[in-house]
Amino acid sequence: MDRIRSFRPTRDLLAFFSKKEEEAAEYEPLTADTSFINDPSTDLDDSTEPTFSWIEYGIFALLGVAMLWAWNMFLAAQPYFQARFQADPWVQDNFMSAILTVSTFTNLGAMVILSNIQYSASYPFRINLALYINVAAFALLALSTRIFLDLAPAAYLTFILIIVGSTAYAAGLIQNGAFAFAASFGRSEYTQAIMAGQGVAGVLPPLVQVISVLVAPPADTSTHASAADNDEGKAAFLYFVTAVVVSLVALVAFVPLVRRHDQLVENRMAEHMAASMNSIEEAERAARKVVSMTTLFKKLHWLAGAVFMCFVVAMFFPVLTPKVLSVVPSEDAPTLLKPYAFIPLAFFFWNLGDLSGRSAALVLPLRDRPAVLFVFSIARFLFLPLYALCNLNGKGAAISSDAFFLLLVQFPYGLTNGWLASNCMMASSEWVEEGEREAAGGFMGMCLVAGLAAGSMLSFTVAGV
Repeated sequence: MDRIRSFRPTRDLLAFFSKKEEEAAEYEPLTADTSFINDPSTDLDDSTEPTFSWIEYGIFALLGVAMLWAWNMFLAAQPYFQARFQADPWVQDNFMSAILTVSTFTNLGAMVILSNIQYSASYPFRINLALYINVAAFALLALSTRIFLDLAPAAYLTFILIIVGSTAYAAGLIQNGAFAFAASFGRSEYTQAIMAGQGVAGVLPPLVQVISVLVAPPADTSTHASAADNDEGKAAFLYFVTAVVVSLVALVAFVPLVRRHDQLVENRMAEHMAASMNSIEEAERAARKVVSMTTLFKKLHWLAGAVFMCFVVAMFFPVLTPKVLSVVPSEDAPTLLKPYAFIPLAFFFWNLGDLSGRSAALVLPLRDRPAVLFVFSIARFLFLPLYALCNLNGKGAAISSDAFFLLLVQFPYGLTNGWLASNCMMASSEWVEEGEREAAGGFMGMCLVAGLAAGSMLSFTVAGV
């Protein structure tokens, strides 16, 4: 990893993308041997980089899985929700838009508020609270598939939106807490671990869906209405119980990570401030700098803009992907190419690319070229016209090839998303002072969520394609 980090372009190339030479000089990676806190007696940061641990990496990856697992379970349970709402056509047509809106804007609001609460923040508490909320919310959702089945669609939608709001607030807590907590370790690989865990959470649900339909293809919908509803209820119950289990496992795994973090702080206290600090939390706050959003944006504007645009572009894929069908007519197609299998297969290829990109950021870094990352984030809009070359809504394809759609549209679209997002999030801790790392992690998480919110609104522009 040290060899990879040492292989960096000169700073003169970075200055090429800056408007002023002074701005370029300000916006440079900060090395570990630079002293940022004037009083050495209050500096908790060692001059050497903390030791990397694969165990800690794995725990952060698990937190990443838990972070996005909840949202993926809502997506996977769409057929069940459609069955519960079929008595009310308006609710059935609009429930997903309502879920999307409540989720993204609640999440964004939580991130804005949490990012501005820095000095008194307890990031482990935020992570634990988020996981407890998810356990309670998905336990209630699992119960809702077994009881109160005669609720009116409008009443059940109200219940779902309350749960969505709760899990969105939890997502804000864990996103802000996990990225800030990872940054406090001083290892950019741990931030990448969270991003990789999110990628895993995206890959597994569509993979399970593909395997399930291959093992037990759906029967003809004209002959099994009640049986289908029952099957969807069982599937939704399993989805929600799985989300509970994932959150519980993450809670247990997080305990040793907190202990390790406390140990690191205690070691720094022993070296620098044993006589002046009474607790780990007090020591952390002494080293923590309260940084305004404006200051962080000045230092991280390229990275913040890049991660924002990355997820604006990403939010078009959930809308466009289900519209593309196999070029093989459904009546002649094998099971894998029928719509009920081909659509989750397309989601799987996008998420597989996303996971691959998040992992590739470890060996293909571009963290010292933030302006280039921003330009790359804008260039990803070029993926969207490629969908017009595919079999949109079964109307025919300009390039009559499923391999083109899966391997040259979906996979690289996801690959560039994961690689770009991971580079941006990993780089944030390298462009700020030591005491600003936690705040920078929370700020970048807020920019990520803002991109999701903006992208979710813009995606309605292609909903009628």
